[in-house]
Amino acid sequence: MTDSIPMDPPPAYTAPSGPILRPPPPRPPLNLPALNLLRSRRVILASASPRRRALLAQIGLTNIEIIPSTFPETLDKSKYTPFEYVSETAHGKCQEVYIRELDNKEKGEPGVVIAADTVIVDKDGRVLEKPKSREDHLGMLRALRDCGGHQVLTAIVAMAPREDCVHPGYTLASHVEETIVKFDQLVTDDLIESYVNTREGIDKAGGYAIQGLGSILIERIEGSYDNVVGLPLRATLKVIEKVMHGSDEDEMGDSDD
Repeated sequence: MTDSIPMDPPPAYTAPSGPILRPPPPRPPLNLPALNLLRSRRVILASASPRRRALLAQIGLTNIEIIPSTFPETLDKSKYTPFEYVSETAHGKCQEVYIRELDNKEKGEPGVVIAADTVIVDKDGRVLEKPKSREDHLGMLRALRDCGGHQVLTAIVAMAPREDCVHPGYTLASHVEETIVKFDQLVTDDLIESYVNTREGIDKAGGYAIQGLGSILIERIEGSYDNVVGLPLRATLKVIEKVMHGSDEDEMGDSDD
């Protein structure tokens, strides 16, 4: 007889009591016509944001192509209201990727392209994006604490090709979602500096992540939590349904922008 080292864990002295718990089966996806149609088509997210990708997965869009837009985010803020600015930026992102992928000979035309842009608007109507330096980051968070409340605006734009080839050959729908966020005014400068040192918020509009440590700065919100994360799901689903059903916002005459 040859000795061998056992690879399995040793048996327990007592048998486990009660039923053996098994993980629940995966839940079925949302059974909606627009989403069902997209399961066999190219779904492109014109953003490198892992948060937006994860949020789209929650509504069942898991087979997503990530193709970040190269649209330059350099629009002159002085020429736009905050709503116009975030909407124009999201439109530019979506159109740039849609045009680039429309004649993709290897993969075919997109089923839908989804783009989004999120900005913070302070009490004076100034648009805040990602902090440019550590000092900018500190100043941004202190100002948001002291202002008593600020807006988070996310524009969502979706484009899909039209099967009937009616001009301009695509359907486009968009929406701008607004959430009010109020920082706790008792947050100290030391806490803000400690948060900045984590570097969590360096790539976030406004310099904080509500879904992470940034939640310690916040007293309350009014509106969509998903919007502050970067993609309001309820509004995004509505925009997807509009383009997949061929309801162009120009035809409907009630664009949300």
